[in-house]
Amino acid sequence: MENLRIPTLENERIRLSPINLENYKQLLEIAQEDKLVQFSPSKIDTPEDLQSYVQNALDSFQQKTAIPFIIFDKKENAYAGCTRFGHINWHNKVLHIGWTWIGKRFQGTGLNKNMKFLMLEYAFETLQFDKVEFRVDERNITSRKAVEKIGGTLEGILRKDTLMLDGFKRSTCCYGILKEEWPSLKQQILA
Repeated sequence: MENLRIPTLENERIRLSPINLENYKQLLEIAQEDKLVQFSPSKIDTPEDLQSYVQNALDSFQQKTAIPFIIFDKKENAYAGCTRFGHINWHNKVLHIGWTWIGKRFQGTGLNKNMKFLMLEYAFETLQFDKVEFRVDERNITSRKAVEKIGGTLEGILRKDTLMLDGFKRSTCCYGILKEEWPSLKQQILA
């Protein structure tokens, strides 16, 4: 952890590499897509907002509480969005996977499943963490189903815990995957 760096995670379909204040510009067009982050409290739809979003992720990386990535879809030969490990608790060996958004044309193509697989594999097998958590807006049925499909267990709902940009107070579904669940989930995902 002392010399924390952002790794590059990849397979035949996807490459997750360090996001920075240069390459994030590849995401400017995607970030402006309508309702891309409607279930997120983050604003990314202007160049300034997106830069601030990335800077926040990089600041969290410097504090060793996040590892942010830019997503490259090898099949489409295009940048698709971003994601990160966050709320990293090195002592308790728990982290979150989230802050994920991908362009509409990449949704439903298997890209997200490949990304989550690489991130889970890294969290459990390289970092040796004990638990990975996901926080999802209760209204975001698509994301909830995606987390459940890769084996996330709903552990509870935090009621009205996050203030959204439009003033709505959302409730957040908390999902988790434990290290001891990973080997069988890995086989299911690979199958």
